[in-house]
Amino acid sequence: MADQSESGGRETDAVPQGAAFRIVDLVLDEHTVVRRSPDVEHERKVAIFDLLEENVFAPSGSDGGPYILHLAIEDNRLVFDIRLEDAEPHGKVLLSLTPFRRIVKDYFMICESYYEAIKTAAPAQIEAIDMGRRGLHNEGSELLKERLAGKIDMDFDTARRLFTLICVLHIKG
Repeated sequence: MADQSESGGRETDAVPQGAAFRIVDLVLDEHTVVRRSPDVEHERKVAIFDLLEENVFAPSGSDGGPYILHLAIEDNRLVFDIRLEDAEPHGKVLLSLTPFRRIVKDYFMICESYYEAIKTAAPAQIEAIDMGRRGLHNEGSELLKERLAGKIDMDFDTARRLFTLICVLHIKG
């Protein structure tokens, strides 16, 4: 697999399955993070655990992994630094963060409302806010899949977990 930017890549018809096309370890570049709320830290841990338990991750043109993914934000770009299980570099995919700005901002706002609501709001209010939160999360996940099309194929659940981690990377101390 070679380095790819947003203009490169090809469309694929099916997402490869199996042990060779999965992430077995994930490293978040969190050098800008000072402190997170307990709620956000919990979301990060759950997303990483769930991602490593079950995922489909197939870089375009790759013969397979398994992969170690280093996820970072550099110069307003999301960096997918993909390595093989023995840490050998396998390629990088860079995505502009600009298309994600609005959805990440909205997602943060609704998450704050949700965390406040669960302390005092009625169950119906909490459920309504949670539905909105899940809807935005789904929208961010679809956007991620769309932006990675032809570069990295993944299933929807993998995209959801990666979107959560992208949001975590946006939090600066």
